Amino acid sequence: MNPSEIILQHLNEQDEKLTFIAKEIWSRPQVALQETFASKLIGQELEQEGFSVQWGVGQMPTAFVASWGSGKPIIGFLGEYDALPGLSQTVSAAIDPIEKGGPGHGCGHNLFGTACMGSAIALKKAMEAHHISGTVRFYGCPAEETLVGKTFMARDGVFDDLDAAISWHPSSSNLVWNGSSVAMNSFKVNFHGIASHAGMSPHLGRSALDGVMLMDVGVNYLREHVIQEARIHSVVTSGGQAPNVVPAYAQIWYFVRAPHRDQVEEIYERMLDIAKGAALMSGTTHDIEFVTGCYDLLPNDTLSNLLHQKMAEVDDLKFTEQEREFGRQLQATFPEGSVEREFEWMQQSTKTQLSTDLLTDPLWESVLLHADNPPLMGGSTEVGDVSWITPTGQLTTTCWPLGTPGHSWQTVASSGSNIGTKGMMFAAKGMALAGLELMTDADLRQRARAEFEVAKNGQEYVSPLPEGIKPS
Repeated sequence: MNPSEIILQHLNEQDEKLTFIAKEIWSRPQVALQETFASKLIGQELEQEGFSVQWGVGQMPTAFVASWGSGKPIIGFLGEYDALPGLSQTVSAAIDPIEKGGPGHGCGHNLFGTACMGSAIALKKAMEAHHISGTVRFYGCPAEETLVGKTFMARDGVFDDLDAAISWHPSSSNLVWNGSSVAMNSFKVNFHGIASHAGMSPHLGRSALDGVMLMDVGVNYLREHVIQEARIHSVVTSGGQAPNVVPAYAQIWYFVRAPHRDQVEEIYERMLDIAKGAALMSGTTHDIEFVTGCYDLLPNDTLSNLLHQKMAEVDDLKFTEQEREFGRQLQATFPEGSVEREFEWMQQSTKTQLSTDLLTDPLWESVLLHADNPPLMGGSTEVGDVSWITPTGQLTTTCWPLGTPGHSWQTVASSGSNIGTKGMMFAAKGMALAGLELMTDADLRQRARAEFEVAKNGQEYVSPLPEGIKPS
């Protein structure tokens, strides 16, 4: 058999095992930096397949790098496995938490990490059989939902020697994602005041909560004077404990997002000035707790076209009528207009002519051709950091019904079902075949690298993380 046939045969033979692993991770969801079960399970599988595993990269116990082979080229698969808080759910079309208030895989990362592991092992099998030189890497990336994992791993240089990185994400269509995402800073502002009796001696107190509220007023005025595409959002995480006590401590947590890293930095500096002003006005002191930051995603058309080609070659994703019926039942629970809105988004994201008949099909099987200039994704991902270090490509496959709200109980239900695992296996095949092509075609790697250098336009990756910061 040729190398491609070995990859596909191996993944077909491992379908049951990979499905079992994905569902085991789904049934034991753990949130960011606590993913001990998933990371250990995936790491052990890779060790049993002959990969050497380095644990604790980026100062995170649940982060690891698994390597097989030697020398160049080095092709990496990015895996994620963290869950989201408060989204516990059974595989059903009605809200039915397994554990009330517990976590759940509302972004399908139980599928994400498992597929990338399967791809890495399948590529290793083909390389062994045909004596193909090079190194396969799997990156166990925790805490994507808090935008911590890859950012701290990137800071420590674990992606620096990669020739290319391959990733994917569960979705409601089979489409290469060649658009960008927004850069982001996540930081908390702690205000420190003086407690006093709010009724008898308010003049002796200095309210930390006043500092928080004055800062947020200032940030609200700032919103008028930043670029249209920027987003600033916040929550007050601590505002005092009782109305009759002037709060000595209060905290507000901000995300600031913009299409490019330098835009985020400019807005962030202005927000720091607002914090200083709020402290002066309230008679308090303050400090900044920087949580994390990430880059915008740098698309690579060479890798996007490769991933589309390989998905189209596989083209074996088929859903049963029973699975479609479950998809329709889930769709019936979506907010009004969800299916139509995602259909419109897909029309902007693909060159494929979409028939409105697809609005009645909850589970799309066909491979769509990505648009040259898809819309900007409003969310952030630290895959963006990797994409500024090495050429990076990512695809999506149908793991949820059309219109599924992100980070929802419906996503959890679908990610734990056969719909999710079928999409996962389809993704694993496409990624593994793309990895093989990158491993064996030097001209392809050179084209991807040349495009990468042009896109960077002389800007080198500099970690957004302040000196000495630790993951939290």
